Amino acid sequence: MRTIFTLDKPKVKLARQIEATKSTINKYLKRERSKQLPEGVDFWDFACKFGDTKEEAKACHWKDIFKLMDAAEAREQITFYVQIIAVDGYRQKNVKPSSTEL
Repeated sequence: MRTIFTLDKPKVKLARQIEATKSTINKYLKRERSKQLPEGVDFWDFACKFGDTKEEAKACHWKDIFKLMDAAEAREQITFYVQIIAVDGYRQKNVKPSSTEL
């Protein structure tokens, strides 16, 4: 998903438009997670960017997108760019310290 969201409907409050945008993003994430995983992949991870424009977008974690949208709402910003790309995710093993290291 690479989209510039424009919240310019005069008859709909900005907060309601932000909630609709969040719903659209959640639907996209759910749809991508339900796709078949390739061989050897543990889960779907997401490479995300958020910004005022495509050129100004900065990398962020997918959980932070909603916080950034709330910040844009507080600034009464009516356009912003969101990029979410599904990538292969691999679990990392937790290494527990041995009793000699303590």
